[in-house]
Amino acid sequence: MTHDFDPDLADAAPRLRPLDYADPVSARAALRAVMARQPRHEPVSEVLVRDQTVPGPVGAPGVVVRLHRPAARVDPLPALVFPHWGGFVTGDLDTVDTAATRIADLVGAVVVSPDYRLAPEHPYPAGLEDCYAALEWTVAEAAALGVDTDRVAVGGFSAGGALAAGLALLARDRSGPRVCFQYLLFPQLDDRLTTPSARSFVDTPMLDRRSLELSWGHYLGGAAASGHAAPARAEDLSGLPPAFVGVCEYDPLRDEGIDYAHRLAASGVETELAHYSGAFHGSIGLAHAASSRRMIADQVTALRRALHP
Repeated sequence: MTHDFDPDLADAAPRLRPLDYADPVSARAALRAVMARQPRHEPVSEVLVRDQTVPGPVGAPGVVVRLHRPAARVDPLPALVFPHWGGFVTGDLDTVDTAATRIADLVGAVVVSPDYRLAPEHPYPAGLEDCYAALEWTVAEAAALGVDTDRVAVGGFSAGGALAAGLALLARDRSGPRVCFQYLLFPQLDDRLTTPSARSFVDTPMLDRRSLELSWGHYLGGAAASGHAAPARAEDLSGLPPAFVGVCEYDPLRDEGIDYAHRLAASGVETELAHYSGAFHGSIGLAHAASSRRMIADQVTALRRALHP
């Protein structure tokens, strides 16, 4: 690779090969191994964690959600529905533990992470509908959860960002729960893969064009993509909640995130766009890097501003 990575990331970059989504079972095991080696967030104050099964979509099984809740905060709290990443193919509730604990602790919010059904066994719309069921449950059970229904946001990284953006669109189009904010970090939004970054980044760490092709193929299952499945395809972005969109310089998803942020702004949606120079997809997991520290600081600032106005 000849990319000009952040010096803090350069040594690790060649070792961080994309997951092989051609073999979903092996890819899932590989992601679990990677996440098990990640340093944990040590909360400033206690964060309570529990799993619960909530009603699923009509005709589908219940959805297990993991709740991260700051113990010392006074109700009512804001909430963030936070699907995990993993290319729609990999990941589970443990994948987001560190990020969800950090958000609950430093932002002061109840984080609701759904264990949605994965492709290719369960192609679109299964995963998105599971996440929507979790969003509906969060609002319906707000009193029991100690959640303020005026401060329910959605957010996610990568495929989790696609699901979060899809949730914002679904909630608008179905006149469903009110979503106050969407936090999208290096979101996976466009199955067409026609942007300059999607065309050129065939050798980048963590994610490259080939892995994206496989990811979208599994998720869509051969069907045509809708604007809810691939939010970049949505023709109308008006009426969506304010957004923070973060992209990494050496990420095939970079340009679709930038394009989406520009389209949100052009549609009258209050939007903040952050570009992380020298960073690559998922490099936030290398927490010692300056670019990763900035991503985390921006994340906390954006969510605090949106959820504790």
